[in-house]
Amino acid sequence: MVPTLTSLLADHLDGTTTISQTIAAAYARHRAHGDDAIFITLRPEAEVLAEAEILQAEGPKGRRLWGIPIAVKDNIDVAGQATTAACPAFAYQPAQDASVVARLRAAGAIIIGKTNLDQFATGLNGTRSPYGVPLNTLRADLVPGGSSSGSASAVAAGIVPVSLGTDTAGSGRVPAGLQNLVGLKPSLGLVPTAGVVPACRTLDCVSVFALTVEDAWAVLDVVAGPDASDPFSRPVPLGHPGAVPPTIRIAVPRPENLDVAGDAGAAASFALAVERARALGAQIVPLDMTPLYETARLLYEGPWVAERYLAIQDLLARDPDAILPVIRQVIAGKPLPDAAATFAARYRVAELALTAKAALKGIDALMVPTAPRPVTLAEMATDPIGMNSLLGRYTNFVNLLDMCALAIPVSLAADGTAAGITLIAPSGHDALLAGLGQALHAAAGLPLGATGLPYPTPGTLPVRAAPDAIEIAVVGAHLSGMPLNGELTRLGATFLRATTTTPDYRLFALPGGPPARPGLIRVGSGGATIALEVWSLPPEGFGRFVAGIPAPLGIGTLTLADGTKVKGFLCETIATEGARDVTEFGGWRAFVAAQAKTA
Repeated sequence: MVPTLTSLLADHLDGTTTISQTIAAAYARHRAHGDDAIFITLRPEAEVLAEAEILQAEGPKGRRLWGIPIAVKDNIDVAGQATTAACPAFAYQPAQDASVVARLRAAGAIIIGKTNLDQFATGLNGTRSPYGVPLNTLRADLVPGGSSSGSASAVAAGIVPVSLGTDTAGSGRVPAGLQNLVGLKPSLGLVPTAGVVPACRTLDCVSVFALTVEDAWAVLDVVAGPDASDPFSRPVPLGHPGAVPPTIRIAVPRPENLDVAGDAGAAASFALAVERARALGAQIVPLDMTPLYETARLLYEGPWVAERYLAIQDLLARDPDAILPVIRQVIAGKPLPDAAATFAARYRVAELALTAKAALKGIDALMVPTAPRPVTLAEMATDPIGMNSLLGRYTNFVNLLDMCALAIPVSLAADGTAAGITLIAPSGHDALLAGLGQALHAAAGLPLGATGLPYPTPGTLPVRAAPDAIEIAVVGAHLSGMPLNGELTRLGATFLRATTTTPDYRLFALPGGPPARPGLIRVGSGGATIALEVWSLPPEGFGRFVAGIPAPLGIGTLTLADGTKVKGFLCETIATEGARDVTEFGGWRAFVAAQAKTA
């Protein structure tokens, strides 16, 4: 049995399994898998078992990852183990853990080893390492995906339930797509990168590989948060994953923009994902991908390659042959851009970001294939630059445009190839993607990674706010799919449930605008039930949201149909004098739809 993080933690807490048994099983699975290229450094089993016994004796103490074995990409510092970035001549002994590793340890996780990668995290294919090529766990003649190849293969093979990678251009997503995994790439700055060997320091993210979205989120929830030692860390609202809102708009590439490199199976898999999104109630919106593709080209054709040069310049000057030829070609194969070219590229990205923002206005998430198609080892050997670029078709633009992303599986073909999709949204929308991704992954019903084990029974998504969040009921333009919903989601809001008030409220269309504003009041008689949605907000987000509410609206306490009470929008009664009573429509969404039909 290959447990998920969630089930494994439950077994630890109820005593079904000891931490030592979990660690022994992880090492046994590694031996049975027989791929020595997954780990660059694997800690001795006896040493890790001794750590497990100490943790067991101490008890959970509220530690959220108590006894969970985790593998870490070898460009992330782990005290006591060399950091190589897949280059022996670059190796050093870190004096302390990277911030993310320190947070994992504090939560009770056990680091079992450092995983293989494309050298200096430069590549999306997983074949650029002097330590060998980790197997694609689904089909040995395919590339495993990179640069986080070992981290992905360790999870797909069931050796560990979760692992850390990094993602600058897609390294936390492409391996997930090629090996039937979840790959979570958080918003820039949400997870600290202190103690991570830079690729492009302004764009780097620590990512998470997992068998399920729930497991990936459990790790993100531990490692996220500002870090005073990291100049690129920033406060980003995390929120909590929830259910899929009743109205959600998902953009997909226009048919003429969809690039699957001629693979009919990949095209069919993406069409299947689109239909699953529709089945969840999503409205599908075709999107012109041209500005996103142009942005993607700038990552390697523009000045950001100079950031990769900065990370290895000393080694390049001292011992250039220590760096793999293909890596030297990518990083130092042509003259570095001058300052003028650098600023010109930054200006162009800013312009493209405005274009993309306008195109995505009113869109909750963009859905794309994680990679156009699988790539064979033979194809990669023949055309290492071209095939690598193909794999990054849908990933390279994401960090340049300050977006978050979540890769999830879609299908497994009879020939052993996997297809996945990636959900993309603006910074701070990580929780929205997790809720949507969890629903889509569950709908796929695929086995986990390469283990052959079935997808677990989906957990019950929250219908109540997390203990540290505040519920708020919205009745008007803040409803899902309505013009002001973004004001909620930008503050880390999570959709919880759709319901109604008790039958003692009336709804008005207040004068002013356009657009008209809703006004909800409670009445002693002559009322009706009014449709609404309940969302949750972190306390800081709730405060900022309430501070922006204009008169005559305010926040009061609403009574819901199930008898519970929740904070929500109410209106001063005097403001409804002369306003149109729209109670008969039963809710603002129905009223707006009726108005559109008569316009």
